[in-house]
Amino acid sequence: MADGAATLLDIGRRMPSWALTVDPSLAGQRLDQLLAAQQPDAGSRSAWQRSIAAGLVRVNSVVVRSSHYRIKAGDQVVAQPMIPSASTLAAEDIPLTVVYEDDVLLVVNKPAGLVVHPAPGHPSGTLVNALLHYTQQLSSVGGAERPGIVHRLDRDTSGLLVVAKTEGAHRSLAKQFHDRTVRRMYLAVVKGRMQQDRGDIHLPVGRSRMDRQKMGVRWEIAREAITQYQVRQFLDGATLVELYPITGRTHQLRVHMAYLGHPILGDQSYGGSASSLGIHRQLLHAMSLGFVHPVTGRTLEVQAPLPDEMLQAIERLGGSSAVMGGVE
Repeated sequence: MADGAATLLDIGRRMPSWALTVDPSLAGQRLDQLLAAQQPDAGSRSAWQRSIAAGLVRVNSVVVRSSHYRIKAGDQVVAQPMIPSASTLAAEDIPLTVVYEDDVLLVVNKPAGLVVHPAPGHPSGTLVNALLHYTQQLSSVGGAERPGIVHRLDRDTSGLLVVAKTEGAHRSLAKQFHDRTVRRMYLAVVKGRMQQDRGDIHLPVGRSRMDRQKMGVRWEIAREAITQYQVRQFLDGATLVELYPITGRTHQLRVHMAYLGHPILGDQSYGGSASSLGIHRQLLHAMSLGFVHPVTGRTLEVQAPLPDEMLQAIERLGGSSAVMGGVE
């Protein structure tokens, strides 16, 4: 271990330090992105941002407190993750649909309109507040503001989310997401008739330069984003399509479909507004989730049926109930 590790700040209980010499293939990444990608077991990107701000990360023996620092080939990085503090968030009696649960994890079916974790503008009324009311056993790996949260869904996207109860389960699941071995299938209704029945979308996704609240295709950045798709049914002026995200970029599915000229109906941010059809949520649902159980090692496959509001919207567009149910 590098000598600099012994002088890192001591914030609460100490966790083992980790050292890396930056390979040229990793050069140009933000510091927090590097740490989250190389050490997913030690915490999420936001957790690493807190460690950086606390002075627990050194580059070439110098404390770096900015997550935006761009690493260079040959940089010597020494990092020590913080142990998250106990959550001070309020438990709230918010309805929660649990579709699977055992001693180390649970899977919930999130409704559209529910924010996953507290954030600016949404200090309460989130899925995390509901989880704290449901159980006292949630992993702290993601930090005090995100107990148990391994991955996220957008506010107006419904469907399956896996939640970790233990730190071991959290680290195992985070690694599976990082290694792209988690199998996810979404159903979406997109505007227009798609020309190809199936295909792969390889378009890098990053923060929009015009609107920081939105994402977009950014060719000048190396944030690879891959989505596979397969048409399920053609509707009246729309297409019901299965979407398989291989990577997990923010707004990835919404950005990819909009770039192809087929924005998700109801997605007002990316050109899919459909209020004239009575659609006021994006018609995107995380329907199937498959991963290796952290304890048993067996593959766990969970499904969630389409919510009523999506079924009704599809029916208004001439959809057949024969293809709207389970995964084919």
